[in-house]
Amino acid sequence: MNRPTIGVVSLSMGRRPDDLARGLASLAAQTGVTLDVVVVGNSWQPAGLPAGVAGVFLTENVGIPAGRNRGADHVSGDYIFFLDDDASIPSPTFLADAVAKLRADPSIGLLQPRVEDPTGVENPRRWIPRIRKGLATESGDVFSVWEGATLLPRAVFDATGGWADPFFYAHEGIELAWRVWDQGLRVFYAGDLVAHHPAIEPTRHEYYFRLNARNRVWLARRNLPWPIVPIYVASWTGIQLIRSVKRPQGLRAWFGGWMAGWRENPGGRRRIKWVTVWRMVRAGRPPLI
Repeated sequence: MNRPTIGVVSLSMGRRPDDLARGLASLAAQTGVTLDVVVVGNSWQPAGLPAGVAGVFLTENVGIPAGRNRGADHVSGDYIFFLDDDASIPSPTFLADAVAKLRADPSIGLLQPRVEDPTGVENPRRWIPRIRKGLATESGDVFSVWEGATLLPRAVFDATGGWADPFFYAHEGIELAWRVWDQGLRVFYAGDLVAHHPAIEPTRHEYYFRLNARNRVWLARRNLPWPIVPIYVASWTGIQLIRSVKRPQGLRAWFGGWMAGWRENPGGRRRIKWVTVWRMVRAGRPPLI
């Protein structure tokens, strides 16, 4: 079988040079694949990159999804892999093994590996993209992804329309997963493949709460059939209120984002098909919560 060709996009603001170097070194160590690697500088001029790694300079911070999309415009290959600048892949056969899974089962349209902190500290449960988390080593279908290390066939990625540019940050991994499912494919969590990432909690500032709420509404408005939109938003509003009983900080910013989600333009609409909703229901994850 032909050697896989993979376009790789790493997005960086230049603030983690050691982590970025580690991630790029882990890519250079990959065997059995041919890579086309680009580092996208989000308001940063990429510098000091290894030989063979291209740099793309964005004059302003366009956000995480849009930055990844700009990188995708500059790489080629039958597959595309997104690797955050603070992530790395410890096994030199990681990409070859991941592609082998996709080739063995063409119904898989997107793959996320298990994520571990290499220092051995406890890994956040949020890295397992399931409501019922289970064991981190347990593989299976999922309906969202941790975006820091994701692999797709290039044709599948292009058919999704790419990452959600307007989101800037938060929930773009849900939309991408939904749009893969909408192609009649599956999103797969591979518990036997490992990516490394430091176990750092995201900063809970007002902007964080605002974007999480706004993008949750936008996610529904952009992707769900209209009868489901209010149910989805209402369920997540209820979940947020329950979560805020003991930790009310950020709730005001969250509701500010919630209102913005209804007032502001989410950047277009391409709803998933009813048959996709049914497939998700049958797979145990209806797009209602």
